[in-house]
Amino acid sequence: MSDYELKLVKTLEYKRPEVNKGYVDQTLYVNITDPDIAIRPVDQKTKDVFIGGKGYDLWLLWNAVDPTTRWNDAQNAICIASGPMGGTPIYPGSGKSIVTTLSPLTGAAIDSNVGGYFGPYLKFSGFDAMEIQGKASEDTVIFIDGIEQRVQILSASGLPANSYELSTRLTEHFAAGKPRGISVVSAGPGAENTLIGCLNFTWYDVKRKRARYKQAGRGGIGTVFADKGLKALVVRWDSVTADSNNPADKSTLKDVAKSYSREIVELDPKQNEMARIGTTHLVTIMNDHDLLPTHNFRYGSHPQAPNLGQEVYRRLFDPGFDGCWMGCTVACSHGIKDFVPLTGPFKGHKACVFMNGFSVCSRN
Repeated sequence: MSDYELKLVKTLEYKRPEVNKGYVDQTLYVNITDPDIAIRPVDQKTKDVFIGGKGYDLWLLWNAVDPTTRWNDAQNAICIASGPMGGTPIYPGSGKSIVTTLSPLTGAAIDSNVGGYFGPYLKFSGFDAMEIQGKASEDTVIFIDGIEQRVQILSASGLPANSYELSTRLTEHFAAGKPRGISVVSAGPGAENTLIGCLNFTWYDVKRKRARYKQAGRGGIGTVFADKGLKALVVRWDSVTADSNNPADKSTLKDVAKSYSREIVELDPKQNEMARIGTTHLVTIMNDHDLLPTHNFRYGSHPQAPNLGQEVYRRLFDPGFDGCWMGCTVACSHGIKDFVPLTGPFKGHKACVFMNGFSVCSRN
């Protein structure tokens, strides 16, 4: 492992508000050019009109840009939010984050949803959403510490380019012995060389003792992230319970969540099998309906598509109930253990191949 260095550039101490009915009524603003960190209140009108994570993101982006702003302008903002239900551990799918920016592919606003722990941890740290503007002259890490109640901008050198290695390093660096309390957002080297770069959002897999990630894959959001000089966003939080969101009607929430989870557990094995084969069941369905994006969307099907489908991965996936959020009964985050790639940077090494990428399990 190469040496790395993080140097403090800017710090903002703050007092974390309590969550009330799923909201904390403030957002975080970071400009990495100046640099500047600010906390902005959310008024009741905005809260009533722009409900939830997607609404908050679009509201922040609308106010950040003007009609002449382009995707690679410093003015373009990356906005990340969760939502009032975000981070409810008894409710399936509530670990999602929404990311919004101006797309390098279309020039228009784009949003992409993603699993992992970042959005919920961001809210519990005191922010319904965050907005990042500017461009850094060197690799930059933004650290939001909800426990110590501070936000820091750090310059970075020597950090790995590979997102799995980067996530592992930063999880270890900031965890203070509790890696499950860290979530990292990053864009890999591909985002620096294409307009379709993804963003990776981590959670710590306690079973396998490693940071894993889901991806915000639409619109080239990772490309915007890399163009700004961002190396990573890191958020630190502690425990999460059914009370963390301080719901308006906890009893009803529990009843609905229980019913929803029961329905998924009962029907999923008969329908999508998300808890066993994840989204691989979609490959053959899309292929049969001429919807599979083959050869850069030139065609809609391919004769070898079943090799990427459910029957192959049913045999390969590491068994167990895998989810990217606490208590999510969909549990679709699967991976293959001890796979040995024949090409690429992991050639000849045993690797854990998750649905979002590679990480080294052990070396031969």
